[in-house]
Amino acid sequence: MGSPTRSSNSRRGNEMMRLLVTTIVGVVIGIFLGVSFPTLSLTKLNLPSNLFGLINLTYIEEKYSGLSAQDLLNVLSSLKKYRGHSHGHKHSDTKIWVPSNPRGAERLPADIIASESDLYARRLWGLPREDLIIKPRYLVCFTVGYEQKNNIDAAVKKFSENFTFMLFHYDGRTSEWDDLEWSKRAIHVSTRKQTKWWYAKRFLHPDIVASYDYIFIWDEDLGLENFDAEEYIKLVKQHGLDISQPGVASNSELSWRMTKRRNDTDVHKETEERPGWCTDPHLPPCSGFVEIMAPVFSRDAWRCVWYMIQNDLVHGWGLDLALRKCVEPAHEKIGVVDSQWIVHQTVPSLGNQGQAEKGKAPWEGVRERCKKEWAMFKERMAGAEKDYYYKTKGIDPPNSTSH
Repeated sequence: MGSPTRSSNSRRGNEMMRLLVTTIVGVVIGIFLGVSFPTLSLTKLNLPSNLFGLINLTYIEEKYSGLSAQDLLNVLSSLKKYRGHSHGHKHSDTKIWVPSNPRGAERLPADIIASESDLYARRLWGLPREDLIIKPRYLVCFTVGYEQKNNIDAAVKKFSENFTFMLFHYDGRTSEWDDLEWSKRAIHVSTRKQTKWWYAKRFLHPDIVASYDYIFIWDEDLGLENFDAEEYIKLVKQHGLDISQPGVASNSELSWRMTKRRNDTDVHKETEERPGWCTDPHLPPCSGFVEIMAPVFSRDAWRCVWYMIQNDLVHGWGLDLALRKCVEPAHEKIGVVDSQWIVHQTVPSLGNQGQAEKGKAPWEGVRERCKKEWAMFKERMAGAEKDYYYKTKGIDPPNSTSH
């Protein structure tokens, strides 16, 4: 016969366990309510870590088969993780992270970001807002050697104070220009035996020259006796040209008929080329085309063209036939300004910066590389277009860079 005391103790133990289980079940229900109604701050509930040691989990599983002990542990564990994640998230909210900032600058507040720069020289004293008496609206760049100093001096006089002057020196002789007054205000960049497209790719990033409406990237051997830069800009704006060049006056046949100056118009945007050269009158070299000798780019057009320049193809051959890809419609936004014209003096100065090899003169090696780069650029462009159309549309490119 059992002891009454032992039976009484057992009943009291069972009742206490039921009470404890009821309490825990209530907590679980409260947790689910808290998840369903986040405005209830149940996540702040702290349960003692030694609570689980007081619970007979086997008894709970036997009496409440619908709610296993493992289920209860999972719920409580999830609650603990949720609280930890919430606290961590609140902590990270105190740090700055702006995804729309330029890559690498996401940790900065947006209002401090200076994503663009300029080429304006500034003083070392006074207030920054008082540094600039005038902000030039246009940029003209010449790639030069000292031998063409007099020609460049004459050319610069055709540009107003609205222009910033930038000289790329391929012969390293920068200090020998100091006797020219305008040269003291110009920006000089010097790396020996480099071309203007090498310089342009490295020093004329669109975000650096964003303050300029138009960018002139010109050779050194141009005669500008019949050219006025301000009048040129007026015509470019009037005719909506994003990419342009002055007409080239010549008594002989030019490489491209599109660039030859006409006497009967201010601007022309198309021409008739040699038989078989143009598959479409709206495509280069009959339209949508200027030469790389003296191009002028609007700010928006240059942003596109800069990205198309290849780092290793320094001569830029073939680039002129692809410029149309950066404006739309190209046959309307690319043209030649005839009433402001230039003369190409054809001085092979940069060609002489080459190196004699295998019995060839320096200029022959330079010309050979130019031709190779042209073929390489055409191949890269055709391959890039083919990959794009095939991967995104499943078709061949409609019009590839040709000629």
